[in-house]
Amino acid sequence: MLTITQALVDQIVAHARKDHPDEACGVVAGPAGSDRPERFVPMLNAAMSPTFYEFDSGDLLKLYREMDDRDEEPVVIYHSHTATEAYPSRTDISYANEPGAHYVLVSTADTEGLGDFQFRSYRIVEGEVTEEEVKVVESY
Repeated sequence: MLTITQALVDQIVAHARKDHPDEACGVVAGPAGSDRPERFVPMLNAAMSPTFYEFDSGDLLKLYREMDDRDEEPVVIYHSHTATEAYPSRTDISYANEPGAHYVLVSTADTEGLGDFQFRSYRIVEGEVTEEEVKVVESY
């Protein structure tokens, strides 16, 4: 289960809406070993595409060095889908290389009348996708 604050959910959704029609992407870092997302880090979608996202390799290297210096890890890796439901694509699954992370997808498409966005979380380990419950809290 992913436990996340309402403030972080709001920031992720706002980033997805701001970058629409391109996919948005980013990380929420947290203390290593805590499974607690705390520090919102919006990233640039280097692909600048409505159907694909890619972290800029330089930005990603900088982020990982920064997290290492702060004793953090990527607790949430998020991106948006602009025209499809919030479910990992084959490409998303192939790029998922953080087995301890929660992979959050936000859909800014109104798919099947589910509203103006969907916010869903998955664990992706060795190509296997498992949806998990999302518990939104005011604070930890």
